Amino acid sequence: MANSSNNVAEALHLYDEAMRTEYPLLCGVDEAGRGPLCGPVSVGAVILNPKQPILGLNDSKKLNEKKREALYTEITETALAWAVVLVPPAEIDRLNILWATMLGMQQAVQKLLVRPDMVLIDGNRCPELDLPCHPVVKGDATSASIAAASILAKVTRDRYMQELDKQYPQYKLAQHKGYPTKLHYQLLEEHGLQDFYRKSFLKNRNFT
Repeated sequence: MANSSNNVAEALHLYDEAMRTEYPLLCGVDEAGRGPLCGPVSVGAVILNPKQPILGLNDSKKLNEKKREALYTEITETALAWAVVLVPPAEIDRLNILWATMLGMQQAVQKLLVRPDMVLIDGNRCPELDLPCHPVVKGDATSASIAAASILAKVTRDRYMQELDKQYPQYKLAQHKGYPTKLHYQLLEEHGLQDFYRKSFLKNRNFT
């Protein structure tokens, strides 16, 4: 299993190495939390240090929580620059989830203390940036930089939801992380909405 995960990471790093021949300072950007009914959408941006390749990198969805947490520490300790932005539910309701995510991507790149030569975005479109930008479909399974950004975004959002769970234990947020599960809908029926819910995601349901 370890060899398999290292092979995946090696392939992701090889993609980035090829990009760095033209763009030495390469930034990866990815989000977590587009689908949940509540909480922010989280966006990570990271410029990895090519002299310190990270073993075990992969799409955050393919890693367990313990592995993501370990990689989060390694990424934040070795990256040339990194940033995470949380776009709140009110902004998601105002803009819609696509444009709220684009806004988060802009802000995450702008927060970097190092200006990249190229920004790789997970998905099929780029936010407006004053930098070269390239969308990569399934980028978190293609580029080490995007995979690292996906881990930063996912871990940050999960931590946020775990803290929110302590304040509102009746919603069991640590269990489902805000995603639209059967249990989550049942708890919403029972306890109603709070300010951390995305009203636009629930407009067809009559929760008080």
